[in-house]
Amino acid sequence: MQLNGLKMLEIEDPRQPKPKPVPAAFALWNLGFRPFYLLASLFAALSIALWVLQFTGHLPAAYVRGPAWHGHEMLYGYTMAVVAGFLLTAVRNWTGKPTPEGAPLMALAALWIAGRVLVLTPFATVAAIVNAAFPVAVAIGIGIPIVQSRNKRNYFFIALLVLMGFAVLSFHLAPLGLLPWPERVTLQAGLDVVLFIVAVMGGRVIPMFTNNGVPGTQATRHPVVEKLALGGLLALLAADLVQIPAAAFAVLALVVAAVHAVRLHMWQPWRTLGTPIVWVLHAAYGWIVIHLALRGFAAMGIGSESLAVHALTVGAIGGMTIGMMTRTARGHTGRLLVVDRFEVACYVLVLVAALVRVFGGILLPGAYLATVVVSGICWSAAFAIYAVRYWPVLSRPRLDGKPG
Repeated sequence: MQLNGLKMLEIEDPRQPKPKPVPAAFALWNLGFRPFYLLASLFAALSIALWVLQFTGHLPAAYVRGPAWHGHEMLYGYTMAVVAGFLLTAVRNWTGKPTPEGAPLMALAALWIAGRVLVLTPFATVAAIVNAAFPVAVAIGIGIPIVQSRNKRNYFFIALLVLMGFAVLSFHLAPLGLLPWPERVTLQAGLDVVLFIVAVMGGRVIPMFTNNGVPGTQATRHPVVEKLALGGLLALLAADLVQIPAAAFAVLALVVAAVHAVRLHMWQPWRTLGTPIVWVLHAAYGWIVIHLALRGFAAMGIGSESLAVHALTVGAIGGMTIGMMTRTARGHTGRLLVVDRFEVACYVLVLVAALVRVFGGILLPGAYLATVVVSGICWSAAFAIYAVRYWPVLSRPRLDGKPG
């Protein structure tokens, strides 16, 4: 109480109930983002460290069978874990209906872990079934509340997850001789689907987060640009599946890159430099433009397709996921949407990993192995920091006492 500028002693009324303190309980299984963000960060740190050791010949026993399987694990392992955590959390907000928690969420996490273990074993058929089952199980987990609430705007996420299930199954069937498509094509199709998901979610949240987090910014969206940007990505997916001529693909990829550059420009990324939790998302989206441009150049015989892939996986997917993993974890645990030096270190390390992996490979082709090592160290360090920093955040109840 305050009177004439003087603070008075407040007398507690014993009849009024005291606010309940936030319990120091274990909350890891309360909502989808909690276990899957933790699993994704731990896996990202460990798997890339092991891959770098294998790639440089320092790991006697092979971690995975080769580059294609390294790509498989980063796409269907790491990326799918983050997508699952995000969607299982976001759909509850979008629909007002529950998504898996407790025992069902534990079962989803166990299915994901089983997939990571089985790819290291000789049980190829079981590995194929389990890895294909995970995105389909997530589709069911989010599909029930989406359909129950008739949330038609988000029906396509169900279809995309089922498509991811078919993509991972195709990847496993190809080396068994049961599918005529090569591993590279099926892996690229999976990357195209994830790129589409990232572009859709980026278009929804980046302009909103920019306008809310950076006063005076006027990030906008134009219906024609939106349709061309997302439609162009679907056209690229179709082009990869049917394997159109290289010249036609190059033109398509460069046109789509230009459209996404226009889309990003409309969000005014230059105004976000003082707000790390926002600029990291803009920087990640910029890597989509770089990825598409590099794919176009690679189709013309200029540059490497591998560098284009890493612009997407390390720069765009890595940057977008680390940005969303910090932001959504903070927001859904009742914390302020302000990051400290630990989160900024994660952002910078992921972006440096992308710069070194992509442009180091272009500018220093003679030091290619060194660029792989440096990039891998930066990536693993970023996600190790996240795992240590966010373990208490992800495993404890919300600060405001709300469920979730």
